[in-house]
Amino acid sequence: METGTVKFFNQKKGYGFIVDDKTEADVFVHHSGLTEPINNDDKVTFEIEEDQKGKKAVNVKKA
Repeated sequence: METGTVKFFNQKKGYGFIVDDKTEADVFVHHSGLTEPINNDDKVTFEIEEDQKGKKAVNVKKA
């Protein structure tokens, strides 16, 4: 499980980015990867999954 902070999440468009605590890299997050609603600046835990477009956060929930 990774940890990070929500950089921004656009509720209307359903996506955003999380800053990974370990790497300080931005990780894409789509609403389909959420287990509960998130907001900007929330501390979260997540897993990283890779698909044809790159890395994305899945199983995202508030820490």
